[in-house]
Amino acid sequence: MQYDPIKRSLGKVFNQSPGLRKIFYSLLDILLLRTWHVKKAFKQWAKTSNAEVNILDAGMGFGQYSWFMARLKPKAHIKGVDVKSEQVDDCNQFFAQAKQNNAQFEIADLTKFQEKEKYDFILSVDVMEHIEEDVEVFKNFHFSMKNGAMLLVSTPSDQGGSDVHHHHDHEHENDGSDSFIDEHVRDGYSIADIKEKLKIAGFSKSEVYYSYGWPGKISWQISMKYPILMLNTSKIFFIILPFYYLVVFPFALILNYLDLQLKHKTGTGLIVKAWK
Repeated sequence: MQYDPIKRSLGKVFNQSPGLRKIFYSLLDILLLRTWHVKKAFKQWAKTSNAEVNILDAGMGFGQYSWFMARLKPKAHIKGVDVKSEQVDDCNQFFAQAKQNNAQFEIADLTKFQEKEKYDFILSVDVMEHIEEDVEVFKNFHFSMKNGAMLLVSTPSDQGGSDVHHHHDHEHENDGSDSFIDEHVRDGYSIADIKEKLKIAGFSKSEVYYSYGWPGKISWQISMKYPILMLNTSKIFFIILPFYYLVVFPFALILNYLDLQLKHKTGTGLIVKAWK
């Protein structure tokens, strides 16, 4: 089962006007628990950083994090890069229409991307699990960062990240895999594994902790997994979905809040901070 076709159809719907795209960003911000964790970590960093900083959004996708960072730090210069040209075009178009001029987007392959000691902060959300040569990418990040700069990564852990190990309750004749999200090159990182890879890449210090503990896992299932399974089954669920969310939404919010506040012994996501 694939996320990409659904992402594309959602993208098309919300790209029709800047107003719709802003609504889309707000929905992603509220529903996606990783956004809560990423925003919290970015705000902590932003408090102690200068006004005029260079930020790289590495694999920006829909651009919702670039939008958040660009508005929180209006004097910052933000560059978003992605391998998908349609995402890059969409973001450039939307940011121009919305007159948010401190962010630009371009096509780039992170395994080759280097800009010597340019960035004060690099963000990478849901990217590393798609890249085989992950140490190369970490080295490129390190090379592209100023001394004292921070890298923030959100990625699945090896504790059952995308339901990769144990999702057997729907048929797989279409994709021939046992994974809910089948575009990942690895099932997730262990804390020791990602810390070791960051060390090899040259980072002097790293801090890694679990996200998507028990509250986050339930929230993800009710707010993301089941709706996507429904949409894959039939387009009729586009009509039913708003009513489904009216019921589910308050529970998802409470669970997300709990996930943000509690320390988790295990979790299906990792939040990774590393410093040069």
